[in-house]
Amino acid sequence: MKDTLELWKLFRQGCYEVYISDIVLNEISGCGQEKLDILLGYLKQVQYHLVYTDEDTVELAEKFIDFGILKKKSLDDCQHIATAILAGCDIITSGNFKHIVNVKTVRGVKIITTLEGYKDLLIYPPSVLLEGDDDDDETDSQQRF
Repeated sequence: MKDTLELWKLFRQGCYEVYISDIVLNEISGCGQEKLDILLGYLKQVQYHLVYTDEDTVELAEKFIDFGILKKKSLDDCQHIATAILAGCDIITSGNFKHIVNVKTVRGVKIITTLEGYKDLLIYPPSVLLEGDDDDDETDSQQRF
């Protein structure tokens, strides 16, 4: 959580171009009111592009299931990844080590993006994006996730 809060500071500073899918908004809408207010408060602190899922998102997400990368019960996680790919993001960051940030998923995403002709998508936990943060480095500000 500490790393996520540190990364959020970088988002607030505009160090990264942030994309959030409608899936995230749907997920947080299921929270209790107190938690929902906190999460919406965080979202109001940053500028982000809202990306909507569509038939292409679902089709790509289902390929992760068809290839055995994730199971059908993880369709939302597959859609998170598919949305990032279709939005042309460079990186997806997550604390979901069970389904998203793990070797099997990373390798599977690489296979799908290569087969389908999409740009590679890097998958990292928030902590990786904090390491090596250098005020003189301009390349990070151009990454989309």
